[in-house]
Amino acid sequence: MFADVTDNNTELLSLVAAGNEKAYRKLFHLYADLLHTYIQHLTKSNELAEEIVQDIFLQIWTTRETLGNIHNFRNYLFVISRNHALNIIKKMVRENKKRKLWEYNEELLATHPPENQERQLSLIEEAIAQLPPQQQKVWIMSRQQGMKYNEIATATGLSRETVKKYLQYGTQSIINYVTKHKDLLLILLLFIKKKFPT
Repeated sequence: MFADVTDNNTELLSLVAAGNEKAYRKLFHLYADLLHTYIQHLTKSNELAEEIVQDIFLQIWTTRETLGNIHNFRNYLFVISRNHALNIIKKMVRENKKRKLWEYNEELLATHPPENQERQLSLIEEAIAQLPPQQQKVWIMSRQQGMKYNEIATATGLSRETVKKYLQYGTQSIINYVTKHKDLLLILLLFIKKKFPT
């Protein structure tokens, strides 16, 4: 793919490392189109490929002092471009999942008028009240106060594994309590709210 670009750009890279903008533009023109083709093949998106090429060359310019340590610029360019593209793709997938969950949560809340939500919250409170004291404490600290396992362990004097087990037991007890009251939709709301706390 890069047959028309020489592997040895030592002099050009040295000039870029020294802050020579003309050399930087030459480096960009040598590799930008070929790099764009490579990234577009990975991402299946022309727009995303353009954005990544710009990001990569901006990174090259801002870290130009390190270019003298690179022995094979072509390989270096491929590696950082591939990693950057994969990170962006993973981020997009995560954001898409979050967006879909958020939209689903909004749809569920829209179908539940405020008076039903109050009844559901009351049912959760009843379920929490049924828990053994330590499970109840751990569940509230995690789900309502947003504390992490290690923080709860420190605050309660329990081990991290015990905190994790108490949280699992507590959650299962709440689900069982809610299920007995035939309100399965509340289970969905309970766990969506966990991911998107208000």
